[in-house]
Amino acid sequence: MNVFIFGMLGVNSLLLASVFNAIRSSNYLYQQRKKFAKSLQVWGGIVLVSGIIMSLLLFSYIQFLCSAACGLLSIYLGSKKIPETTQGFTLAFNTFQDWINKWIEVNAIAKILPSPRDTNENATISPDISAYSFDRVVVCDRAEIAQFLIANNFHFENNCAILSVTGYPQSIFDTTMQMLRRNPDLKVYALHDCSPRGIGLVNHLRTSSNWFPDSSTIIIDVGLLPRQIIAAGSNMFVLNSDSMRQDARELAPAVRQELSPEELQWLESGNCVELESFSPQKLIQILNLGIAGGRDLDSDDSSLILLGDTGSSIYVVDSFG
Repeated sequence: MNVFIFGMLGVNSLLLASVFNAIRSSNYLYQQRKKFAKSLQVWGGIVLVSGIIMSLLLFSYIQFLCSAACGLLSIYLGSKKIPETTQGFTLAFNTFQDWINKWIEVNAIAKILPSPRDTNENATISPDISAYSFDRVVVCDRAEIAQFLIANNFHFENNCAILSVTGYPQSIFDTTMQMLRRNPDLKVYALHDCSPRGIGLVNHLRTSSNWFPDSSTIIIDVGLLPRQIIAAGSNMFVLNSDSMRQDARELAPAVRQELSPEELQWLESGNCVELESFSPQKLIQILNLGIAGGRDLDSDDSSLILLGDTGSSIYVVDSFG
């Protein structure tokens, strides 16, 4: 009999814990969590009444104590105030793709960017052109953003090269890098998501042998930073995942020391904000302002923040927010 009683106690405890966690989960709407709380109270009443009746019939003091404890605890937890948590948004990729396909059918988009093609075919560039260089280059943390900027002729309008840290566009990447390294006055603008990988972009450009290690090249951060997201409050679409949480824990010490405890906590909670949170027009406008703000680093511009010591030549332009 005692085995049965303790078995039922274990089942009730698991059920109670599961429903209580659901009440406080951001994966459910507030109205759903109210229903969970009500169900917990009803279940507590059932356990309390039926348990007491069974204990009287079986003359079991243990049954009475277990039933009373489970029933009263369920009623108490179900009566607690429901926290107003931020609503989580979970969407399967296939569902999202179906929405995109239906939207395209209705709106008849003339042009839509395909996924960036990964090709190793080198384009033929005239020696007259490759003999020149660029004064500026925008390096993106993802090929999709670099492709978007190139498709919108950002490089023509701003007379700058556009590359991704992953090597996009592959057909002209090596030639472009040779042209860039030829300019001693080159300025590099790092555009990235507010993610552990994005936050580490500047450090990667400074330390990787494939980019600008041990050089005097000025690197300006025009990407999204945690402090900008925190300052914006609930106005940003924040993603959250376990992989982001793990990546944040593995941030290089040089990157971590440039972040405040609040920023580190935000990243280590698994948060991320992608550049796609902004409309294409807004993203280009922000990047234009970032480049304009980073042209004269000797001026007294409060939007420029020096990272580390002055010998590192790494700057941040607070253009987001």
